[in-house]
Amino acid sequence: MSLENFEGKKVPQVDFKLHENNQWVATNSAELFDNKTVVVFSLPGAFTPTCSSTHLPRYEELAPVFKAHGVDSILCVSVNDGFVMEAWGKDQNVAAVRPIADGNGEFTAGMGMLVDKSEIGFGKRSWRYSMLVKNGVVEKMFIEPNEPGDPFKVSDADTMLNYIAPNATKPEQVALFTKVGCPFCEKAKEELKAAGVSYFEMPLEDNVRQRLLSAVAGKATSPQMFVNGHLVGDAAAISEWVKARG
Repeated sequence: MSLENFEGKKVPQVDFKLHENNQWVATNSAELFDNKTVVVFSLPGAFTPTCSSTHLPRYEELAPVFKAHGVDSILCVSVNDGFVMEAWGKDQNVAAVRPIADGNGEFTAGMGMLVDKSEIGFGKRSWRYSMLVKNGVVEKMFIEPNEPGDPFKVSDADTMLNYIAPNATKPEQVALFTKVGCPFCEKAKEELKAAGVSYFEMPLEDNVRQRLLSAVAGKATSPQMFVNGHLVGDAAAISEWVKARG
């Protein structure tokens, strides 16, 4: 399998048939790339494990940082039809990343990234890669190594951001365990929102999740918050953490 590096070249000029807001949208390479700084990441398929758990979510999470460092848009390209890409975007709650359906594989083939994944029933799909495109010209590409399977080592959002802005401050990853009807949880959420802290909420709706919280936090009271993998603690600790941030 030969994968082509397009650095210094213009992106392929193709038409795209997207499905957005429940209607067909026609666009093309010129509209997407001309006079813009664009980050593109391409992947084998919507709803697939690595793409859904890591690749797309991290680009969405870092989108404000990319924007602050001159990136006009972030595009996720996959050889899927418009309906699938729209549904995946909704499932992933994306707001900053724009799913781009390359249904016929024309853009991907033009990039030299169309590969045969017939052995797993996918047919022709995109190899995993990312690139920085300025005014339609590829400045930098991160292409996953030519290895069996689906390697995911260099096309991630952090690698791209480190190239664009090595000293950029990345957002904290905040996970908040809550319980329905818990006034302390509501207070904690209000404080976090007032401080502009983005967080992922995990409601403790059953005994299994309650036991999970006990296992990872050492206590079962709600709320409990983790930041970048480290335990902050309960409502009082969350208030202190918010105050310390200024």
